Amino acid sequence: MMNVKKFTFNPFQENTYIIYDESNECMIIDPGCFDRNEEQTVVDFVDRNELRVVKLFNTHAHIDHILGNAFVKEKFNVDLYGCSSSFPMLELAKRSAMVYQIPYKTSPPIDVPLKEGDQLSFGNTLFEVLFVPGHAPDHLVLIHPKEKIMIGGDVLFKGSIGRTDLPGGEHDLLIRNIESKIFTLPDETIVYSGHGPETTVGKERDANPFF
Repeated sequence: MMNVKKFTFNPFQENTYIIYDESNECMIIDPGCFDRNEEQTVVDFVDRNELRVVKLFNTHAHIDHILGNAFVKEKFNVDLYGCSSSFPMLELAKRSAMVYQIPYKTSPPIDVPLKEGDQLSFGNTLFEVLFVPGHAPDHLVLIHPKEKIMIGGDVLFKGSIGRTDLPGGEHDLLIRNIESKIFTLPDETIVYSGHGPETTVGKERDANPFF
């Protein structure tokens, strides 16, 4: 059985996830660790639950989702998985850090590029990869069909959608992708978003004001 642990980190209130199963292997998703205390929170959870970190994954490379990339990669000696898009999102993150005046240790590059149709696994858990640009041009979403879980980054929120006024954003594209790739999932699919509380596909299809 898969377990999902959420931490809310950094000034942007970003959700970082640790996904693990009965194998005690785990994957860290969108590490937004902002300072030493937040980094230690991740380490303490991993140690307390006797987990072995085997993968690091980014849904997309906006600054709030990658502040801890360098730390996690160095601490746990894992590969970074993310979109194969050539759009220079990791480079743009350096500028974002300067604009927001926040400390940022430059993220390492993607080690293992992913695209739609790929699979991402650890332990006994297997995710399907969807490419869902619109909020960001490099945005990926993970789907676990059996357990009806979606790791959605900043595509879809409870009562909202990802903003599209940042570099590479495209509102109409995001709307189309949500309708064609997310709203076709079962109603009970739990959406773990990059900010805010969980929701479900059914609730958002029925009540999200953007649709």
